[in-house]
Amino acid sequence: MRRSWGRALLLGLTMVVAFLLLVAFSAVLAKLTLTPSPASDGLAGSNLRPGHSLRQYAEEYTFLGACKQAGGNLLLGAPFGVLLPLLVPRRMRLVRVFLVTLLVMSLVELAQGAVIEGRAFDVDDVILNTTGALLGYAFLGRRLSRSLRRRTDPRPSRVRRVRKRPAARPAPEPEPATEPEPAREPETATEPATAGRLARLRARTARALPARRGTGPKPKTDLSGPTT
Repeated sequence: MRRSWGRALLLGLTMVVAFLLLVAFSAVLAKLTLTPSPASDGLAGSNLRPGHSLRQYAEEYTFLGACKQAGGNLLLGAPFGVLLPLLVPRRMRLVRVFLVTLLVMSLVELAQGAVIEGRAFDVDDVILNTTGALLGYAFLGRRLSRSLRRRTDPRPSRVRRVRKRPAARPAPEPEPATEPEPAREPETATEPATAGRLARLRARTARALPARRGTGPKPKTDLSGPTT
C-alpha cells in the first residue's frame, strides 16, 4: 500500500514540475518570439519555401551568425521533446510530441506574421523548432519517461519477463546387455544340389569298385617245372 502511494506521489510531483517548466518555457518563448522588433520593420519578409532561409544563413551570414540563427531555433523546440513525454500518454508518444510541437510553433509563426511588428512567418523556423523537439526527445525525453515509468508503474507487465527453461528430461535407463546370437551361415540354394551330386557320386563309386575287383588281372602261374 505504501509503495502505491509513493509511486502516485512521485508521478504527480514529476508531472507538476514538468508542467511548470513547460509554462515557464512558454513564457520565455513568447517573450523571444512575440516581442515587436521595430528595427526589423520593412526588412523581415515571409518565407513559405522550405530551405530558403537555411540557404540564406549559409550564403549571407557568417559562420557564427548562421549557428546562432539555426541553433537558436533548434534550442527553442528542444524543451518540448524533453518535457512533453512526461505529460502525454505513453502510446504514440513520439507522434504526439511531433504534432504538438508542430502545432505550437506554427501558431507562433502565424502570430508573428500577422500581428507582431517587425516579424514574419518563416516555415524554416517551424522545421528547425520541430527538429529540435525530436532531438530533445531522442536524447533525453525518452530516457526520462522510461525511468519515470519504471519507478511508478506497478503493473507486472512492465517487469522484464524471464523465460523459464524446460526441465531436463531424465536420461533413459540402459537396457540389460544380451549375449549376441551366434551368426548363422547363410543358407544357399546350391547346398541341396551339391549334396545330391555327392550322393550320386558315392553310389557310382560303390558300384564300380566290385566290378573292378572281379575283372582285375589274374596272377601269373609258372608252368615250367622245377629246374635241376
